[in-house]
Amino acid sequence: MQSTRTLTDRVFLVIKGLAMGAANKVPGVSGGVVAFVAGFYEEFIYSLQRVNKKAFKLLINFRFKSFYQYINGKFLSLLFLGMIVSYFSVSKLLDYLIVHYELYVWSTFFGMILGSIYYLSKDFKKWNKTTITALILGVIAGVSISFLDPARENDNLWFVFFCGIISVSGMTLPGFSGSFILILLGNYVLLLVDSVNALYDTIIEMVQGNFEFINNPLRIKMLQVLSIFTLGSVTGLVTFSHILNYILKHYKFITLATIMGFIIGSLGVVWPWKATIYKTAADGSVRLDSAGRQIISNYRRYFPELNSETYIAIAYIALGILIVLGLEWYGKHTRQHHSA
Repeated sequence: MQSTRTLTDRVFLVIKGLAMGAANKVPGVSGGVVAFVAGFYEEFIYSLQRVNKKAFKLLINFRFKSFYQYINGKFLSLLFLGMIVSYFSVSKLLDYLIVHYELYVWSTFFGMILGSIYYLSKDFKKWNKTTITALILGVIAGVSISFLDPARENDNLWFVFFCGIISVSGMTLPGFSGSFILILLGNYVLLLVDSVNALYDTIIEMVQGNFEFINNPLRIKMLQVLSIFTLGSVTGLVTFSHILNYILKHYKFITLATIMGFIIGSLGVVWPWKATIYKTAADGSVRLDSAGRQIISNYRRYFPELNSETYIAIAYIALGILIVLGLEWYGKHTRQHHSA
């Protein structure tokens, strides 16, 4: 797999990582959908499940080259490079766009998910009672999750570790938004805003030769929280990949039908026309996070009036569908090129 990749393939892998990283940070959108539609989902799961006992033995015995080849290291490293860069760049741009062009951003994501449903369903030839039931259960689960009320923020390290395991599911389960799950668990701001900002500030200060953060208990706590969250995410990523690799191998069509249901159910979360409900304090004032931004509690969805803004939003939905169709074409073209 690794030796046949051209320079163009490698650049596109980093771009796919950028897209996955950005998608994972947006509530309601799943990085796994990007992997699915771009045609590298099964390789992604396969590579992750190679992080096993044999891989650790190679690592412990300092056989780094064998370890790298065994886990499909070139593929994973390029993909994760894109995700890490995305976390501190593309996702910042996405934050800006959501603040200033919220309706159009959500419209694009809505279109992408519609395109994903088309992509998954068009080649699905195994419809029967079992797969239809799996689809319906997936839809029910996806819709149910979107209407749950968020919990309170909790910085207990065991709970943070659990959040890491759950949130990373969006990378391995298309349609299952890890970011939205973090909102429901009450820890989206703590884990994807405050702790990331703490790491960013710490890196900047260290580059400038300033190590005063060592005496800042709040900063140390945030870095500790981020470390445990990362550990939980890695644990979840490896664990989910082993489980998914097994069920894709033994129950492929039931799994794909359930994933399709999840994605259909998640349409409610990314519905473009919604009013944001913010968390409020006991006195009725809106609560702010450490960056001074209002904390999202949930969304109230509504049907739009037909005006110029709505027509533009519909055009962005079409754009989202075209992006997915473009990714699908590229994925198919890449697979044909490698099999030739």
